[in-house]
Amino acid sequence: MSVHVQYRDAEAREPLLSRCSDELQEEDSDEGVIIFERSATSSKTVSGQKKLKYEEAVEQAGFGIFHYALLVVCGWANASDAVEILCVSFLLPTARCDLRLNSSDMGLLTASIFLGMMFGGYIWGYLADKKGRRRILVLSLTINGIFGGLSSIAPWFSMFLVLRFISGIGVGGSIPVIFSYFSEFMPRMKRGTMISALATFWMAGNIVAAGLAWLVIPRNWADFLGTIDFQGWRLFVMLCSVPSLTSALFFLLLLPESPKFLMEAGREKEALHVFKKMFEMNMWGKEKNFTVLGLCTGPKQHPEDTEFWSKGGWSTAFKKVLNPIEQMFQGSLKVRSFVLLIIFYCISFGYYGLWMWFPELFARLESGGSPCRNMTLLRPLQNQSCYPVKTAVYMEGFIIAASNLPGNLFTILMMDSTGGKVLLSSSLLVSSLSVFLIYVVQTKYQSLILSCVFSGVSVVAWNALDVVGTELYPTQLRSSALGFFTGVGRVAAIMGNVVFGKLVDTNCSVPILLVATFLLTGGLMALLLPKTKQTELT
Repeated sequence: MSVHVQYRDAEAREPLLSRCSDELQEEDSDEGVIIFERSATSSKTVSGQKKLKYEEAVEQAGFGIFHYALLVVCGWANASDAVEILCVSFLLPTARCDLRLNSSDMGLLTASIFLGMMFGGYIWGYLADKKGRRRILVLSLTINGIFGGLSSIAPWFSMFLVLRFISGIGVGGSIPVIFSYFSEFMPRMKRGTMISALATFWMAGNIVAAGLAWLVIPRNWADFLGTIDFQGWRLFVMLCSVPSLTSALFFLLLLPESPKFLMEAGREKEALHVFKKMFEMNMWGKEKNFTVLGLCTGPKQHPEDTEFWSKGGWSTAFKKVLNPIEQMFQGSLKVRSFVLLIIFYCISFGYYGLWMWFPELFARLESGGSPCRNMTLLRPLQNQSCYPVKTAVYMEGFIIAASNLPGNLFTILMMDSTGGKVLLSSSLLVSSLSVFLIYVVQTKYQSLILSCVFSGVSVVAWNALDVVGTELYPTQLRSSALGFFTGVGRVAAIMGNVVFGKLVDTNCSVPILLVATFLLTGGLMALLLPKTKQTELT
């Protein structure tokens, strides 16, 4: 291999001369093709040195081994979040006996992790925009893994609930930040496909959780471990914390900070170093030169610009934290922010409200029937035994998780050519129809088929939302915006789970039809978003 790198300490030059001014163009029309597009002028020169803008530098760094390695590490982190969230739904059919839970308690338990994500999402996103993406990912994934693992040995329901809540705070940071981080390494023409590929790892996490539940929960581990009273669901919860901890280690040891964040923070030397490493990996074994000598960076941040606490005390710190939200709902960002708020609420209420209860619904329908049309088949919770564990419940969960695959493949193939807006709207509308049909059908197997359809189609909406969300906001707001909207989504997920917990024993048709209505609303609102297909990141 022979890779020649021309690299120079950019910070030694005049600070004012080393900056490139980028003007943002605003589109008044809601259908503007590109919002916040970089000016069309090519790279500028200062003192004879070529200085590239972010998109140009990404193109110069090439596309190859580095990006695929980044996809694997970020994808595993995304999968770990899915495992941590969805593991609760798989332990419900057995843990409810050991923890003595009624349906309302189960609704509270499934809501607890979303409550933590609601509190953690925006704060982590804000800190990622101020402190950097990588260090926040390491910290949030570590919190997720440690407290998720500790919950496996909690002897009481109240303690289990608190530990799942703290674990949720960690998950709330990693989900929005990981998509901001990943997107900021991607060339414009590859971004849609690669973010869609990253989103497919959620399916991998779903399959891992379902597969582990199938293999671990039904077995008697108390005999295997000797005299320790350690039920299968507790071992399952402990194993579900491993992906988060390993992801934190990978980020700490292997990956650099986002070059886009470094450029916006005025850290030109560090950004050049990252682009150099990207180039070296992508051009492994090729005779090519890396000719980038300078970058168009933002004003260099002062230490006080990134401090969460300031001399003004709590009030000043609180205003600083809320400032990104204020910016999101002003000017040209106002309409899209309101639209995304509604979409995130609708899809989160619908998806998590129904998904987290799939294993419990199928456990109650082992004798046949559909979830709501024949209420005589829904045996009261207190009359159901948890042991021996019905393995069919976990097999069905695994099948529904695997049904994500066609939707993920479709998204990867169609995202760059079709665009996120079209896929988001159409998939939400089809998801709404599939949920309504779950309410209508008469047999358990028809319900299983339609649940697979819902799973395969709704994942397209999530993947499209991940792409659209990263492209609608500039770098200094991207993680904060995604954190805020995922926080809104967690409020919806909490409400969805509480509604299911309250009504699943008495009138489960109400939450089922609510899910269908919310998904329909989200699909119609998505039509109001601007098109962002293959836009440049600002």
